Amino acid sequence: MLIRQVGMDVDKLAAVANVSRSGYYKWLRHAEVPEKDQPDYLLVKAVFDQGRGKYGWRTIRMKLAAKGTVMNHKKIQRIKIKYGLVTKIRRANPYKVIQSKTNDHRVFENKLARDSRQHEPQKAYCTDITYLPWGRRLTYLSAVKDVATREVVAWNVSLCLEMGLVLGTLERMRRVGHGLIHSDQGFHYTNPEYIERVKKLGLVQSMSRKGNCLDNAPIESFFGHFKDEVDYKDCRTFEELKAKVAEYMQYYNNERQQWN
Repeated sequence: MLIRQVGMDVDKLAAVANVSRSGYYKWLRHAEVPEKDQPDYLLVKAVFDQGRGKYGWRTIRMKLAAKGTVMNHKKIQRIKIKYGLVTKIRRANPYKVIQSKTNDHRVFENKLARDSRQHEPQKAYCTDITYLPWGRRLTYLSAVKDVATREVVAWNVSLCLEMGLVLGTLERMRRVGHGLIHSDQGFHYTNPEYIERVKKLGLVQSMSRKGNCLDNAPIESFFGHFKDEVDYKDCRTFEELKAKVAEYMQYYNNERQQWN
């Protein structure tokens, strides 16, 4: 546009700018056409920013639909690529501690076998523990998720990794069917006291192989979403953190949209 305005030689200025003559005219044609994606981009960008750059096209599409805007997923993907809206990907937790077990601890057969496509509620549960760093402290979150309904049916938070963390979680399970509860081979889940509590609930234990967390994907996915969507690192007290956990559980179980 500048070249056309000042009437200078295209070839000379293109050489100075280190671009080809054809490249300049191609840019000029596009520059003169109104940006047709701009309105849709603003809608997508607003949702993308709301999710702090962590929403993929599925979540963006659902959020837009909830606001009355139906947009094709291919358009959302194209706009994200065109405008550089790169979704932040959760990284695997490198600090997972594998603790040694005593002779009294038992390991159970994998009865879930990566079949997370459960359709009947209260038949299969996944459980695990994750850490939540805030200030200069660590808090631990234990949770149990129904594989079929995707509801977090019980949870507990603690400032330490003692057995009370997981035993307290089991005590909060109010609706329990005669199914199985799946975990890794962590110290807590092979503990005789935990094994006995699970039996009293009428559940059968199932465990992943060492170093393989794929079977426990439903609960790992929940922890990932929690860490993406909750500003727990800004908490100043343990009570404040517990309140944020409870608030998110209410949101996750009753309000949060899920693609499937």
